Amino acid sequence: MPDFLTEMKEASIARTEIARASVPDRELMARLEDLEPAPVLRLSDKFDIIAEFKRNAPSAGRLTAKPDEDVSHAIFTAKQYEAGGAAAISILTEPSRFNGSIDDLSSVAKSLNVPVMRKDFLVDPYQVLEARLNGAGGVLLIVRILNDESLLEMTEAALSLGMFAVIESFDANDLERISNLGLDYPGILVGVNTRDLTTLEVDGERLGLLQDVGPANCPRVAESGISTPEDISRVVGLGYDLALIGSSLMKAADPSQLIREMLTNGRKAKRR
Repeated sequence: MPDFLTEMKEASIARTEIARASVPDRELMARLEDLEPAPVLRLSDKFDIIAEFKRNAPSAGRLTAKPDEDVSHAIFTAKQYEAGGAAAISILTEPSRFNGSIDDLSSVAKSLNVPVMRKDFLVDPYQVLEARLNGAGGVLLIVRILNDESLLEMTEAALSLGMFAVIESFDANDLERISNLGLDYPGILVGVNTRDLTTLEVDGERLGLLQDVGPANCPRVAESGISTPEDISRVVGLGYDLALIGSSLMKAADPSQLIREMLTNGRKAKRR
């Protein structure tokens, strides 16, 4: 049986082939010509949060009781995140295991003033163009499923469209690859995911073990296993500049308040 990450990669390749057969690259590029510039990611010099909307997570199960086609719930949740002070909103678009859709991305992007990031298991520059066409101001790229050529090509595609990119790593080898490729351009953020997407297990010690590995000049994003304002204080103490937070916000009775509390703790810790 393939591991989870391999399963997601193969499914993403198949989805891209179907999309490309319907709308070829040249047509996608033509549609982008008259598009307004991508929303700019504006970070504070203290600490920021990328807040994530996802309907389902393989590790946590169903996160919303709303029907998958109900984009109004995605919009409502994202507006709560924005009101709480999130610097950007991450939208899961993977359909088979996260019940996501490109419609969620497009609908949320039209409704907010902060940029929206497409989070998926992206494997082809076509998907970056697709994200931008649907309003995304950023994309998440997973080092583990991309070879060096693809990672460079997809990063360059995002930056050429004025988008930011969170380049997600899992271990020292991933971070060293990012360094060796010189991916320390403006608009690049380096993510360290404590959840191994091969096994779906979380190792909370990974943030500390990897805090000094990889590019020194890129904002660092802590990912997964972050639930409380106290977790944020620890993350900031390890030198991280942002946190990408999903499940705990989806489960929160008042996600905007939780974001505010997390930002307060993070920015206090940053001043120390």
